[in-house]
Amino acid sequence: MSASELRSNPDNFCYRHPDRQSFVLCQRCLRTICAECQTQMPVGVICPECLRDQQKSSDAPRPRRAPRVLRAVRSDDSRPLVTYGIIGVTFFVFIVGLIPGLGSVVTSTLAMYPPLLYPEFSGTFEPWRLFTVLLVHSGFWHVGLNMLALWMLGRSLEPMLGRGRFLALYLLSGLGGSVAVVLFGFSSAVVGASGAIFGLFGALLVIGRHIGANITGIAVVLGINLVITFLPLLLSGLGGSAGTQISWQAHVGGLAVGALVGFIFARTRTIRRQRMQVWLLGATAAGLIALLAVPLALY
Repeated sequence: MSASELRSNPDNFCYRHPDRQSFVLCQRCLRTICAECQTQMPVGVICPECLRDQQKSSDAPRPRRAPRVLRAVRSDDSRPLVTYGIIGVTFFVFIVGLIPGLGSVVTSTLAMYPPLLYPEFSGTFEPWRLFTVLLVHSGFWHVGLNMLALWMLGRSLEPMLGRGRFLALYLLSGLGGSVAVVLFGFSSAVVGASGAIFGLFGALLVIGRHIGANITGIAVVLGINLVITFLPLLLSGLGGSAGTQISWQAHVGGLAVGALVGFIFARTRTIRRQRMQVWLLGATAAGLIALLAVPLALY
């Protein structure tokens, strides 16, 4: 990012560290602060200057110091712990799936297969597959490349958005990919976190554009991934999607929902719009779930 871009949107950067992007505001002065400058209070986070003012005030309660055992999860810890947690759980499920006799059980239990969401079609109701599909992968390259992309994107997005928002983005993007599979690939069995990964790409593209960052690199990488997604489909013909082993539905669905969530975050970053942000995220989830009723009308 160039110096001119940094100066163009100063409100999107920490006022104490102008080179650090953040979407978190001090609850008292409403200035943007990065993870290092945040101190957790009962009603949110505050900046170092507001903390000093509050401590000097005789009638203001001093913040309680967090116990030593909780220091690893303090708000000033900028490590992308949610990203690391998702990667750890995903690799754990993959390793369990390598145990003889368990691999087929893990895949058959967690993979996304749309008819199993509808008792009307299969006699079973297994809604967890909408999310557990993110944990199942077809091989070393599949899980390795997905988790590498998650690690790279999560290190940028999670400190910027905060852990709760980042987790919401990941899960909603994954849900968007699963819903797209239901709508456009009803008979397909799908595994992998690619839908959520594409959602992170979409969110980073929208947020980067909003804060005035240079998004050319992100757009190029996303374009390459879309080409990889659709090229086998185009080469084999529209009727040959089942043999491509790439779920374009999950990729496109995750990308669309991730971009939408990124837009919501970008437009509701101020304190007075936080309640609207929660409502909009809830409406997004409700809308995706409502779309699951479409196959009942079509089939």
